[in-house]
Amino acid sequence: MSRIAIPLLFGLIGAAILVWLGTWQMQRLDWKRGILTEIETQIVGDPAPLPVTGDPDTDKYQPVRLVGTVEPDELYVLVSQKRIGAGYLVISPFVTDDGRRILLDRGFIPVEARTTSRSAGPVKVTGNLHWPDDRTSSTPENDITGNTWFARDIDAMAEVLNTEPLLVIARNMSPPDPGVTPLPVDTSGIPNDHLQYAITWYSLAVVWLVMTATFLWRQSKGKEGTA
Repeated sequence: MSRIAIPLLFGLIGAAILVWLGTWQMQRLDWKRGILTEIETQIVGDPAPLPVTGDPDTDKYQPVRLVGTVEPDELYVLVSQKRIGAGYLVISPFVTDDGRRILLDRGFIPVEARTTSRSAGPVKVTGNLHWPDDRTSSTPENDITGNTWFARDIDAMAEVLNTEPLLVIARNMSPPDPGVTPLPVDTSGIPNDHLQYAITWYSLAVVWLVMTATFLWRQSKGKEGTA
């Protein structure tokens, strides 16, 4: 009996652990969906004035409405858009009507449009405060001298453009920004892989049980053959 009982117990315990891990991931999935719903609701909420000093923990995604002037300086962040290809995010200094100087992410332009002149001057902007998490361990260092950036490093950009380290991602601009496609803040960049993880754990539980059953079947066949 021990030749069967021990492998059976081992198989059942292993499968139970894998099922528990899958169930835990499903609980995490519900939690993450709730968080994403809260963020999406916040993104399209009522605009508020710029905070005196932005706090990424409390002000991230905060909608704002600005009136002021886009200045002509531009920084270019190399990005890629699906079905479009490579291009740049255009970051410019924006001076509000009460004299504050901040960073404005105006949106996306194709690579060939980098040398095209873009309008500057008075505008009304609706957008969101953001602290992008663009940089990973594989992100190259920014070519500040050549004005090609690989991540929206707010502190470094603020130093180059002489602004506050505060970034607003434009959702709408009035008048519109010709040739620039706004890329508003959304939740598409926030990973939510818990369902895939849950499926993986549940699948492993099934495989574990099949392997256990196969092993026990072979054991029983071997025992019958020696009887």
